[in-house]
Amino acid sequence: MTFNAINFKDKFSKFSEHWSPRVIAEMNDYQFKLVKVEGDFVWHNHPDTDEVFIVIEGTLNIEFRDGVVSLNAGEMFVIPKGVEHKPAAANECKIMIVEPRGVVNTGDSGGELTAENDIWV
Repeated sequence: MTFNAINFKDKFSKFSEHWSPRVIAEMNDYQFKLVKVEGDFVWHNHPDTDEVFIVIEGTLNIEFRDGVVSLNAGEMFVIPKGVEHKPAAANECKIMIVEPRGVVNTGDSGGELTAENDIWV
């Protein structure tokens, strides 16, 4: 076993793409993913799992059909399974997502923003 801390700043420096999650660790069947986001994502939901967004840097808005939550650095929000949502960021925002292995970032909507699973940094 190695005893090396995972440094978010270092991991974020290894990629530049937006809306393309990178796995940095696993715990049981869950993955910790870092993502750079900017602009609007797609409306989608995850019918089988909750999803958590943790903002590391910047501001993330998560739109719902009946409201919006704004998250700043140091804040998090859990979206219950099956709830339709659309993340958006006016400027680049760095976030961590925690979700079960194999969950697709675009949930039930698919499309061109669907990221490949298990890209490690």
